[in-house]
Amino acid sequence: MKLVVFGATGGTGQHVVRQALDAGHHVTAVVRDRARLPHAGHGRLETVVADVLDPEAIAASMAGRDAVVSALGPRPGGTGSGPVSTGTGTGTGTGTSSVCSDGARAIITAMRATGVRRLIVVTASGHIVDQGDGPASRFLVKPLLRRLLRDGFADFARTDEAVRASGLDWTIMRPPRLTDGERRAYRTATDVNVRGGITIARADLADAILAVLNDPATAGHTVSVGY
Repeated sequence: MKLVVFGATGGTGQHVVRQALDAGHHVTAVVRDRARLPHAGHGRLETVVADVLDPEAIAASMAGRDAVVSALGPRPGGTGSGPVSTGTGTGTGTGTSSVCSDGARAIITAMRATGVRRLIVVTASGHIVDQGDGPASRFLVKPLLRRLLRDGFADFARTDEAVRASGLDWTIMRPPRLTDGERRAYRTATDVNVRGGITIARADLADAILAVLNDPATAGHTVSVGY
């Protein structure tokens, strides 16, 4: 499969790139700083330096590709290099830009222009309360997080809305708090939060993203992950 990865220099994006290459995929990494991307020189890795917020600039990276993965995330100052831990844990709730939603809109515009239809976008589970949440999460943890991380969560909510309205074959990934822990067995749930899933390692989130890419039944759905 030929993949385009945005946020490839972020914590999750680096794992997506590495695991995709290990699985034999061809990867186009769209980055702002080529020097921050590992695996330079890999035969199946192409690096494109472009502004993710410019649909015309990123459209060339998509021509002839099979799918797009956005691992963009809110960062203080708007660097947007990868998802922060805004699922059900700590992170910065103020001073963040709208890079996730603005980036999603630009990516969607470029995908429509180039005819690429498969889109995987990472947001978070923290801004969503549903039947997958237990009482503590529903009434204590998430209301507190919505106050602390309101800007990042608002950006994720706008991202969800843009992706759902895109008309593409989209899947939204909803992780909880991201860690750099060791890989282990994780759980997934479709269109509902994972009950009790409060953390996941970035490496396992990347594994789940690649699994979703190969599962057309997840198109038009959200997929939550967690331990």
